[in-house]
Amino acid sequence: MDSAIPTPRTGIAEMNWTDERVEKLKKLWSEGLSASQIAAQLGGVSRNAVIGKVHRLSLPGRAKAGGNTTAAARPKRAASAPRAPNYAARSVTRTVTRTAGATALKEDVALDFAVDQEIVRDTNVVVPMSRRLELTELTERTCKWPIGDPLKDEFHFCGNESPEASPYCTYHARLAYQPSAERRRMR
Repeated sequence: MDSAIPTPRTGIAEMNWTDERVEKLKKLWSEGLSASQIAAQLGGVSRNAVIGKVHRLSLPGRAKAGGNTTAAARPKRAASAPRAPNYAARSVTRTVTRTAGATALKEDVALDFAVDQEIVRDTNVVVPMSRRLELTELTERTCKWPIGDPLKDEFHFCGNESPEASPYCTYHARLAYQPSAERRRMR
């Protein structure tokens, strides 16, 4: 049984780390358990004692418990997010090294960046004439697609009839919302 012995220098009880306990610490650390979980399994040792021993042993960064952390770190996108017309978002996972105290830790980081994309426009598209409505003239059944600069006098809204479930007419809804299959292809 390990016993805690107060050190003359600090007066704080110090844990005797046997070879067996050190091996168990290394095994649990490599499995991705937290310092608190390891301390609970070892018994008679604090979370801080585990962290200190990990640093003194120069153990590599802890494995990620519970699977891929990059999926949890990324914000979820809305099902019908407006699309940007001139770029495609790409996501890449890179391994980076960072320091935590005296320990160098490696972790996977998801990097999102924009890539220029060539836009292929249909030549067959008929753009509907807008009714040029002011904000006060809009109703539940009119298209609320803004046209022009809001700071200029010629600013207006499309005003064409919109389906019941959409704020936009059929034409502007196709511009604003991208089907989920097309979003997946862009990744």
